[in-house]
Amino acid sequence: MLLDIGEVAQRSGLAPSALRFYERKGLIMADGRNGLRRAYTPETLERLALIACARDAGFALAEIATFLGARPSDTELRERMAAKEREVSQRVDQLTRLRDSLRHAAVCTHDPIVDCPEFKQALGRVPSG
Repeated sequence: MLLDIGEVAQRSGLAPSALRFYERKGLIMADGRNGLRRAYTPETLERLALIACARDAGFALAEIATFLGARPSDTELRERMAAKEREVSQRVDQLTRLRDSLRHAAVCTHDPIVDCPEFKQALGRVPSG
């Protein structure tokens, strides 16, 4: 069963123009036509979710295209993926500290909140001791 470009756009949250752009970049591929409209396999939605995840992680479209065609023997790509994993881990750590500091700030009675030692520690500005 093929999905019409409109249905893929609706399910993925992307505009049809974005789908056509991704197709031109080789990230997805139409598998047929429904009249004049492109049609895609349901697996295209999974691929679009992967593309969105990679974009959120900071990959450029060219990197994503390379990633989608990766083979186990591509050591250079694996090294770039490992470097990106380290960057993502750092972002996760930073966001975790931010979440913890906001959680504390929501109930903190210290005046001002930003001078609270627990708030600062949650942000990671002050080492725990």
